[in-house]
Amino acid sequence: MNIEEFREFCLNLKGVTESTHFDDNTLVMKVMSKVFAIADIDKFESINVKCEPETAIDLRERYSGVTAGYHMNKKHWNTIAIVGELSDEEIKHWILHSYDLVVSKLTKKEKNELNEL
Repeated sequence: MNIEEFREFCLNLKGVTESTHFDDNTLVMKVMSKVFAIADIDKFESINVKCEPETAIDLRERYSGVTAGYHMNKKHWNTIAIVGELSDEEIKHWILHSYDLVVSKLTKKEKNELNEL
C-alpha cells in the first residue's frame, strides 16, 4: 500500500474528509470531523488507527509491526507498519475497524447527518 492507495481507500468511506491540521506532513482522515486515521505523507511507513483497547493489546502481542499509537492515546490507538507482516487487506480491515469505531461513538445527530450523505 502506498499513500495514494491509503487516501483513496479512506476517502471512499462515507463522510470522510482529509486535512493536514497538525502540520504539512501529517495526513489526518476524519469522519464527521472525528479523526480515525493518521499518516505521514512524506515517509509513509506506518499509520495510526483507533482500536478497541482489548483488541489493540492483542494485535500488539501478535504482530511485531503493530505498536502502541505513536503520539496518541496508547489505550485506544495503534501504529501499524505499512511494510511488514500485515497484508494490504489486513491494513484496510484495521482502517475500516477504526472508521466503524469512530462512527459508533458519533452523536445521534451526527449519525443522522452521516446517513443522509
